[in-house]
Amino acid sequence: MAGRTDDADRGVAGVKGVAGIFLTFALRNLRRHWVRSGLAALGIVIGVAAVATLGILGNNLIILFSGLVADVSDTVVVTPHLAAASGDPFDPRSALAGGLTERDLDKIERAVGPYHAVPLFQTAELLEKGRKKGYVPVIVLHHDDMPVLLEVEDGALPPPSGNSVLVGSLLADEAEVRAGGRITLGGEDVRVAGVLEERGLGIDINPDYAVVVTHSWYTERHPEPAYDRVVVKVTDLGDIPAVKKAIEDQFNRRTEVVDVLDSREILELFYQTYDAISIFLLGIGGVALFVAGVSILNVMIISVTERFHEIGVMRSIGARRSEVMRMFLYEALILGVAGSFIGGAVSTVTGMAVTASVAETVFAGYGTVPTGLGPEGIGSVLLGMGFGLGTALLSGMYPAWKASRLDPIEALRYE
Repeated sequence: MAGRTDDADRGVAGVKGVAGIFLTFALRNLRRHWVRSGLAALGIVIGVAAVATLGILGNNLIILFSGLVADVSDTVVVTPHLAAASGDPFDPRSALAGGLTERDLDKIERAVGPYHAVPLFQTAELLEKGRKKGYVPVIVLHHDDMPVLLEVEDGALPPPSGNSVLVGSLLADEAEVRAGGRITLGGEDVRVAGVLEERGLGIDINPDYAVVVTHSWYTERHPEPAYDRVVVKVTDLGDIPAVKKAIEDQFNRRTEVVDVLDSREILELFYQTYDAISIFLLGIGGVALFVAGVSILNVMIISVTERFHEIGVMRSIGARRSEVMRMFLYEALILGVAGSFIGGAVSTVTGMAVTASVAETVFAGYGTVPTGLGPEGIGSVLLGMGFGLGTALLSGMYPAWKASRLDPIEALRYE
């Protein structure tokens, strides 16, 4: 075994003459103190894994979220502005939701001109299907407005009157409901006219886990409430700012009566939040790498201190300062390369495992799966490895410089 090690050292030494000799010295010193060297490399592994894993997780989360968000870029949503009833933010009366009346709807329709305004409200009812039961969201729409927001995958839209409803695709899968089947909604047996196409999350409605009923069906059984939102479909995207301004001019000239949002604002807010989270996560990884850098700095300073006599011998037989400095930089570089490659491999496995766990919990039921490593994930791994190598080299600079500046005579006297 020792013979093979010596052969390997001689092979390294023969690679580039003097450079190979100093690389051999660096390898031998790291092997001599393998526990200390291993712990220093472990710090790099942890730092690289932290940076790369958090990067992979962040990139996959934004892809998972983007896959859930429906393409509703032509949508403007008008909602009642929350009425502040108390100065205490912890007082539940501080957020009293208002409602939109038929008169408000008329004003919105006048403001949006040729574009379609869809009033709706959302409530909840107890759904029962066999042994399965639970409260589900119920979206109430006028019959004529249903084709504007919804597409039926199986079956057909319910008639304007009657005892029929629509069921969202994910809810239908979970409750094992099909078009033409029957469910119990709010204690009443109803027919499932159709199952909706999966739509994804949107700023207007989220019907995938909901039941959709006609306005006439709901008001026959309950008092008619105010609308909680009006969805405006703006086919010409260039008109969205003008439509929003027209609505705000109708309602918010004196006080803020309604909130007017479009999907671009929501997505922009999400991406801003994601950027802030990414910086925070990179900061955590940076702290881990800083700790690893301090560990390598400590190991290298100890190594220089222990080898004063050896450095003096090398300098006295003609080794130049640059060569001594290079030898110690080799040690730091070897630690950085080993730690970075191991950390990159660990982060790839860990990042995908954490992403899969989040997808199965936070995004459970939405049909999303981890997207794989992807170009962004590979970039995160390479970024982490680059930081690891840079940290190791920077940490080795001062000890290497200190070693190269030792006076040969003073170093030879050191015991």
